[in-house]
Amino acid sequence: MNFIDKLNAAWRSNDSLLCVGLDPDVERFPAHLRDHPQGIADFCKAIVDATADLACAFKPQIAYFAALGAEDQLETLCRYVKERYPHIPLILDAKRGDIGATAHQYAREAFDRYGADAVTVNPYMGFDSVEPYMAWPDRGVIVLCRTSNAGGSDLQFLDVGGRPLYQHVAQLVADKWNKNGQCALVVGATFPQELAQVRALVGDMPLLVPGIGAQGGDIAATVTSGRTANGAGMMINSSRAIIYAKPQGDEDFAAAARRVALETRDAINQYR
Repeated sequence: MNFIDKLNAAWRSNDSLLCVGLDPDVERFPAHLRDHPQGIADFCKAIVDATADLACAFKPQIAYFAALGAEDQLETLCRYVKERYPHIPLILDAKRGDIGATAHQYAREAFDRYGADAVTVNPYMGFDSVEPYMAWPDRGVIVLCRTSNAGGSDLQFLDVGGRPLYQHVAQLVADKWNKNGQCALVVGATFPQELAQVRALVGDMPLLVPGIGAQGGDIAATVTSGRTANGAGMMINSSRAIIYAKPQGDEDFAAAARRVALETRDAINQYR
């Protein structure tokens, strides 16, 4: 099953547009996992187990693993997701952006080493920085378009032939780059008007939407701006707000994460 088919199936089976981001910060772990040799993988696996029936995708951010020399634990986590929850898309958030042979090696890292169903990439160097990922025709290529950070406007709003650069990127991906039919775009929840404009340009292409939760994006505005006609089309990511949810009562960290994930999934569904 290719990335888009798997994503469509996950939207339906879990009745969810929620993507759970896995950004493990050891300093925020429960005490018993902070010094554990496999603490990063164990923390993330517990989050995955607690939220797998509520998510349409999982998105580990590679920098949180690589900074601690924990790529082996990322491999363990990815293998765990693929074996235990093969129906849930696994997105490697890497934002790679090189060309030629180097891009091919990054693609091998994402798809062969980690087994990701999709990877995020930066289009700044043009199509030849994206094309090497398409040698894996069943895998997703998720292209940065209109990002949720304030500084994204420094470049993404530059005028290109009478429209902002992010719209030019969206049109390029939809009309020319999507050779395998497995492309998606990153469009932030913090800019719902731009999200609606991208949706109008790209039709039903999936959108990975960061910016709710800790970044403060409005769920109602996000869903109404970015949904497709059938009430899908988005992977609305929440990371810190879920994985570091404050336990209540007798909850452990995983139960707290499940509670907030359920609340977020249901809040999204109100507007589909």
